[in-house]
Amino acid sequence: MGFYAVFWREMVTLKRTFFKFFASRLVSPLLYLIAFGWGLGRGIKMDGGNYLEYIVPGIIALSAMSTSFNAVGTSLNISRLYNKTLEEYLIAPVTAQAFVLGKVLSGVVRGLIASLIILGLAFIFRAHFNLNGWLFLVIILTCFLFSALGVIAAMTINSHEDMGNFNTFIILPMSFLCGTFFSPNQLPDAVALFIEILPLTHASLCLREIARNGDILPVSLGVLVAYTLVLYAGAVLVMQRVRD
Repeated sequence: MGFYAVFWREMVTLKRTFFKFFASRLVSPLLYLIAFGWGLGRGIKMDGGNYLEYIVPGIIALSAMSTSFNAVGTSLNISRLYNKTLEEYLIAPVTAQAFVLGKVLSGVVRGLIASLIILGLAFIFRAHFNLNGWLFLVIILTCFLFSALGVIAAMTINSHEDMGNFNTFIILPMSFLCGTFFSPNQLPDAVALFIEILPLTHASLCLREIARNGDILPVSLGVLVAYTLVLYAGAVLVMQRVRD
């Protein structure tokens, strides 16, 4: 139950700053929906449907990724390098696996809240899509795997500047290329093939298929599960090495 202490501490922090967190998670998706839903997207059709309904799943995937990664990665990197509060955990009777699980679950909660905000905004903008358990499973998997990636990045990158570079070269390209705003099939074949390997692509594809037809894409779901297991195992391994 060591993970619960880590998770509970993060939730207490979230409770104290919830209004600030909620407001910050509201701005970006609202701008996306206004720009692409009411603005640019008003006269655009994608796959025979409304462009607004096409991009909502992509924005959800994008928000789940960025929120969960930054919630864990940025805060943990600052805690490790600048505030030195990570040392409290290193000397506490908490295993590496429990620490990682607690941190990752806190990232999942934040990412899920951000995704729910977008769902609420989408209904306000009169987007129509299916809601079922598969949708929330994919969102949770997306949050989980990018939270775990945040742990790996935070524990291996040795400056806050390089953490920003990681966002620039890894997170930012995925934000725009992985099926969030347009289909990867429109890219050159070599680029599209590479994009299809990335986890956010499969999150976007899964969420879009669920939103439209209520069905799951088994291959994409399998890819997300595989990424989740590999990144979580990697995060535990990295944390164990730091403790040792």
